[in-house]
Amino acid sequence: MVALGLVFIVLGVLGILAGVFVTDVDGTSLQLLGIDITPVTLFLFGVVSGALLIFGYSILKWGTKRGLARRKELRDANRRNDVLEREEAERRHDQPGTTGTQPPA
Repeated sequence: MVALGLVFIVLGVLGILAGVFVTDVDGTSLQLLGIDITPVTLFLFGVVSGALLIFGYSILKWGTKRGLARRKELRDANRRNDVLEREEAERRHDQPGTTGTQPPA
């Protein structure tokens, strides 16, 4: 999700930069990357680019939170597992008469 968020952010920034710096004005017509467009189309291109930027940021933020939460859960689970293993080892060690071998039947 983090990678997808970064891709959307890059696409949004490139769209905004293209709209600002690559647009040519020839009298009453506009050209964006060599394609004739109307001012309304250029405005919508900017809106879509801004939306991609915001959407990419929100996905990046959500993916980062999710990854951090997953790492915290894994760390807590590992700690609990270590504690249980320690308690089990102490329990086996404290039981009298257990030598690890079974008596003959």
